[in-house]
Amino acid sequence: MQATLSEKLAKLKLQINLDLKGGDLEKLADLGQGNGGSVEKVKHIPTGTIMAKKSVLIDAKSSVRKQILRELDIMHECNSEYIISCYGSFIEDPNVCTCIEFMDKGSFDGIYKSYGALPVEVVGRVAMSVLEGLTYLYDVHRIIHRDIKPSNILFNSEGQIKLCDFGVSGELINSIAHTFVGTSVYMSVSKTPKYLN
Repeated sequence: MQATLSEKLAKLKLQINLDLKGGDLEKLADLGQGNGGSVEKVKHIPTGTIMAKKSVLIDAKSSVRKQILRELDIMHECNSEYIISCYGSFIEDPNVCTCIEFMDKGSFDGIYKSYGALPVEVVGRVAMSVLEGLTYLYDVHRIIHRDIKPSNILFNSEGQIKLCDFGVSGELINSIAHTFVGTSVYMSVSKTPKYLN
């Protein structure tokens, strides 16, 4: 007998064990759309914690559900200052909602659009943080992110830089990157499908 999505969510290990329910969250702002879902800034009323709530439509396809569960599992297992922290997940039919650490300065692409070219010292710090995050994912979890792009690199006012969105992560054990996934704009020309060249 196959476990339901709710049962699988209940079994995930949580870094920060919060009993999350949609009714306990107060929406503060819309943060964006993308990757088949939306992101909102919310406040967890019982604790006062500010979070980002990512809502993804539950697809009927088994492969998509499996991908969502894998991303949630990875996020719950991660404990690195270079990877976005996850507070928990819950079902809000027809969506899977994940509450993650709110990064108040936004994404690298948003910062670039607002301020233009950044000093080389800042870009170097971003590169080091991304490499630290990728090294952690590989060394500890044996996975590769496979969709590194400016919108998946987040900043906060404390100067932290973190990776997010593992929706297309690959497990190194099962894939030595033989599949083409990611955002085509940021792929190497040698990796893009012929119709994109």
